[in-house]
Amino acid sequence: MDNLPYAVQTTFPLLFMLVPALGALLSCRRRGPDRPAAEIWQRWWAVGALGIGSVWITISFLAVPKGMADTIGFAHSPFQFEIAFANLGLAVLGFRAASASPRERLTSGLAAAAFLWGATIGHVYQWFANGDHAAGNTGGILANDILIPAVMIALAARDVRRAGSGRGRTARPAA
Repeated sequence: MDNLPYAVQTTFPLLFMLVPALGALLSCRRRGPDRPAAEIWQRWWAVGALGIGSVWITISFLAVPKGMADTIGFAHSPFQFEIAFANLGLAVLGFRAASASPRERLTSGLAAAAFLWGATIGHVYQWFANGDHAAGNTGGILANDILIPAVMIALAARDVRRAGSGRGRTARPAA
């Protein structure tokens, strides 16, 4: 990881948002009238941004833990193994959300927010308290940690409201 320029290291995580955004845009251009654009965005975002991004982090922490610690600017620690499997849990949520109901996608977004926004607080604290400007502590990873769950929550909440109003495909029949 030390061989890559700082700009590449800090912006690389943004690919996990850029690729699903481009996929969603292209898919929306070919969608049928019965398929809401928000649903397409949610599924692309869940699989690409949360699912694949979290698998990448899982593999990275398991395969090159020292390199990951160095990239973040943290000391090498046995907790990196736990971080790997926390990210594997996020990946499972992301992949599950691809075929889930709006409420389940909302839950996936909220669960991702619990972990990733907590990580954001930790990264920002290290940035200001200890001057940690390592590529994996600031920059692209902060954008991912904030925006991935935020977008999932916003899109799913919109779908939950639409389904509750009876206009969506997933509306429940009145009791």
